[in-house]
Amino acid sequence: MTCPFCGHMEDRVIDSRESKEGNSIRRRRQCLLCEKRFTTYERIDEVPYMVIKKDGRREKFDRQKVLGGLLKASEKRPISMGKLSELVNLVEGRVTDSPDREITTIEIGEFLMDHLRGIDKIAYVRFASVYRDFQDEQAFLNELRTLTKGLPGPH
Repeated sequence: MTCPFCGHMEDRVIDSRESKEGNSIRRRRQCLLCEKRFTTYERIDEVPYMVIKKDGRREKFDRQKVLGGLLKASEKRPISMGKLSELVNLVEGRVTDSPDREITTIEIGEFLMDHLRGIDKIAYVRFASVYRDFQDEQAFLNELRTLTKGLPGPH
């Protein structure tokens, strides 16, 4: 911390106490140059991470919602909870790394489909059918054709 009295960048913490509400920590510090004491407060970053929906609405990022979609897509498939949790962590990492603290549902959906394609083809198609909102069986069959183009065997 920068000393508010002399501007020196080094100090030592003399005392730390949690606030009564438990949402901040009060620290008494002493400058190593001028030896004056000052107080700092450490708080939880409360600016939420936002998801921009297809219709332009914004809502708070909800990792449970992402996990719920992955669980539905991978129901009765040999995909571990650890793998699904890892995918949710990757998505959450993209949101938290974003300088404007926002991500679109399109980015989330495409990111998850790219990863699911490599993990389990059935879970991928299930997720894609909901995400891409297939309106008829032809759209679904087109996605299956695209998916199976690189696979060995008859098509």
